[in-house]
Amino acid sequence: MPASQSRSRARDRNNVLNRAEFLSLNQPLKGNQESRSSGRKQSGQAGAAGAQNNNPKERRQSQQLPEEDCMQLNPSFKGIAFNSLLAIDICMSKRLGVCANRASSWGGARSMINLLGITGHGIPWIAGTLICLVKSSTLAGQEVLMNLLLALLLDIMIVAGLQKLAKRKGPYDVNPGLLDYLTMDTYAFPAGHASRAAMLSKFFLNHLVLAIPLRILLVLWALCVGFSRVMIGRHHITDVLSGFVFGYLQFRLVELIWMSSNTCQMLISIW
Repeated sequence: MPASQSRSRARDRNNVLNRAEFLSLNQPLKGNQESRSSGRKQSGQAGAAGAQNNNPKERRQSQQLPEEDCMQLNPSFKGIAFNSLLAIDICMSKRLGVCANRASSWGGARSMINLLGITGHGIPWIAGTLICLVKSSTLAGQEVLMNLLLALLLDIMIVAGLQKLAKRKGPYDVNPGLLDYLTMDTYAFPAGHASRAAMLSKFFLNHLVLAIPLRILLVLWALCVGFSRVMIGRHHITDVLSGFVFGYLQFRLVELIWMSSNTCQMLISIW
């Protein structure tokens, strides 16, 4: 036993880690332990106090968060239906944009479709109405032409205002032409060509005596002008349909504010 004890003592003496300069590395000081324990106690007390103070806020948030999550995860039926119709509209409009660029399936017919769209533009119609008004010699003809000019100006202003409010872009990145910039027809909703074609066709059907074949051709022209804008990628299908609706409403507005022959003669004399 004495021999084994002497051997263990010799090992402890020869162990480098038992020296005084290495004791601080092996055994932490009591002061550090006490400071750490006191710091933990203080932080625990502060956290408990903060938790008690923040309990009302957390309760309010816990009461509000489920409702917000439910609103985001469970949208209303109207929102789902609207988003679904919007997706279908965009998909169908992109498929029908067969003349959106030269590389499209009907890219060779793009110039012809653009020419059809020009027949529904506001600037040629306003210019033609002014020329006919100058050459007209009858009171009835001047009355109809003056109200037609009023309808064209109203159409340009109403469509430009609605497009500035909606600011909807077309299905394809197609730059507007020079005539489109002149009439401020730079956005997609509603389609200005469609509204103008619908308004003009209804105006002529109501105030001109036309044969049945001409009346059918007039309606077909309005439809072709509207959907030609979808084919070149400038408008969605809903833009064209809404343009037809706005064109009819503009016609009804012109009928309500129809200028009499005396008013038209007074305006012509001033002009």
